[in-house]
Amino acid sequence: MKQILVTGHRGQLGNEMQLLAPLYADSCHFLFTDKDELDITDRKAVYAFIEEHAVNIVINCAAYTAVDKAESEPELCELLNHTAPGYLAEAVASVGGTMIQISTDYVFDGTGHIPYREDDPTCPNTVYGRTKLAGEEAVIRTCPGSMVIRTAWLYSTFGNNFVKTMLRLGKERESLGVIFDQIGSPTYARDLARAIMTAVEQGIVPGVYHFTNEGVCSWYDFTRTIHRMAGIASCHVRPLHTEEYPAPAPRPHYSVLDKSKIKETYGIDIPWWEDSLRDCLKNL
Repeated sequence: MKQILVTGHRGQLGNEMQLLAPLYADSCHFLFTDKDELDITDRKAVYAFIEEHAVNIVINCAAYTAVDKAESEPELCELLNHTAPGYLAEAVASVGGTMIQISTDYVFDGTGHIPYREDDPTCPNTVYGRTKLAGEEAVIRTCPGSMVIRTAWLYSTFGNNFVKTMLRLGKERESLGVIFDQIGSPTYARDLARAIMTAVEQGIVPGVYHFTNEGVCSWYDFTRTIHRMAGIASCHVRPLHTEEYPAPAPRPHYSVLDKSKIKETYGIDIPWWEDSLRDCLKNL
C-alpha cells in the first residue's frame, strides 16, 4: 500500500486528486493536506509528518501562483515555490521515498517558436518562473528519484481560473477584449491528475516531464471557444495585443510544451484541449 501525501488539496489540482483517490483505494492511501493541516514551510513539521505517517510518495500541488502579485511578494513566493518543495523532497528522501513536483511553462521566457522540450535551456523572466525553477532544481538535487511535471494554462471546476472568469464576464458584459498574441495549450486539471496517477501506478521514472492537453490556441481563441460551448452569444470578444493589456509580470508569447517524453514513458493518450474543455463545462 503506497502512502501518498498530496499537498495543496484545496487548489485546482489538489481537488482533482481527491476526486480520483477512491479509484486507487486498493493500492494507495492518500493524505490530503493544505496549510491548516501541514505547514510545508516548516522543515521540522514536514519531517515529523512524513515520518509519523510513513509517507513514501509526496505529490506537491501547493504553490504560490499569483503571477503578478509575486513581483511584489518575492520572499513569500520564494518560500512557497522553492524552499518548501526542498523541505518536502529532503524529508521524503530521508525515508527512502520519492516525490512528484508540479512546475510551470514559466521556466521558459516564451520567445521560442517550436514546442519546448524538457532539456531546452530555461530562462524565466518573472519572480514566479524563477522560484518555480529553483523549486524544480531543489527537488531533483535533494531527491534524485523524483519527477517534475511542467504544465500550463491550468483550469478546472474548482477555484478561480480563466474558464470561470470568461464565463462570468461573457454573461456580464456586452464586449470583452482578450489577448490574441500569446499562444499555449489549455490544461484540464483532471487530465493532469490522471497522468500523475498513471505515473504513480506504473512506477515513477525520475526526470522532468511536460504535460498539457493536446493542441494549441491563443487566449482569444480559448475565450471564443468557451463562449461558443457555453452558448454565450451576447458578448462580443475582440482581440487585443499584449501591449494593450499591461501587467506587472511579463507573459510568455509562446509556451507550447512538447509532451513526447511523458507519452512515450507512460503510454498516455492525452485528450485534445477542446474535448477536455467540453468535459469541464459539463461538470460545471
